[in-house]
Amino acid sequence: MSGAVQAGWAPPSGPAEPAPTRGWPRWLLAATVLWAVLLGALTWWSVRHDPPTVREQRTLAEAGPVVDRAVGRLVAATGDGAWQLAAPRLDRGCRVTPMDDGASLARDLDVVVAEGGERALLEAVAGRLPADWRAGVHLGSDGPRLRADAGEFVAVHGRVVTAGRVRLTVDSGCRPDDVAYATLLPGYAGEPALDEALRALGRPAGTPEQVVAPCPGGGVARTAWVAAGSAPAPLAGLKPLAAGGVVVDTPEVYAYRRGTAVVLADATGEQVRVSASTGC
Repeated sequence: MSGAVQAGWAPPSGPAEPAPTRGWPRWLLAATVLWAVLLGALTWWSVRHDPPTVREQRTLAEAGPVVDRAVGRLVAATGDGAWQLAAPRLDRGCRVTPMDDGASLARDLDVVVAEGGERALLEAVAGRLPADWRAGVHLGSDGPRLRADAGEFVAVHGRVVTAGRVRLTVDSGCRPDDVAYATLLPGYAGEPALDEALRALGRPAGTPEQVVAPCPGGGVARTAWVAAGSAPAPLAGLKPLAAGGVVVDTPEVYAYRRGTAVVLADATGEQVRVSASTGC
């Protein structure tokens, strides 16, 4: 071939024009819009009706009643032991997420037993808790530990604080702090067993404080307590009041039953603490 160009034909001077693109089919566009609307509706319904699935979605206001009811369950599970409720502890400043601050709520129930009976108490409490709490006692390097799940991401722990003293704790974990949590205590109506014990010890009555927790079957468990002067103090003056209902008898701790109340005098700290508790 000589490479001559055929007369009447001009070679292309640039790239070929792209083939025209076809738009989405109308049915596919309509299906996409419908799916977006359906997804938005499902999200709206889930936010308003589905229960939260992680702890970070449940606020402190929602966790508070669960914690209170769990404490009442623990009171009912302690049986005839000498116990007292402690004031709720609210700790702010924890991290719910790396970006959000929160607060945690914990409540303690202290139980005094004869020295050496700590593990038996923990096992007895675990056995009386609801089956779905999956309570169990395990022996660790620091002694026996009770662990249970009260639901709604509320944890229950039990441990030996000192010889003869067990602490049961209900803990909400870190939550969004949506309210200023406060335990609404009924007005203190007086506890005859507490007043009687203070007179027997010759200690000033002071102004009693009171802590309550709802019982599983209705009503409330309560502890009224007072700091009755500096320790040490002889507790023998309480023995005439025990009337055969002694629960704990040591030089620094004396507990006995008086009617429906458990009276506990504790001289292990700097102040003598005397309490009267009525259970579920």
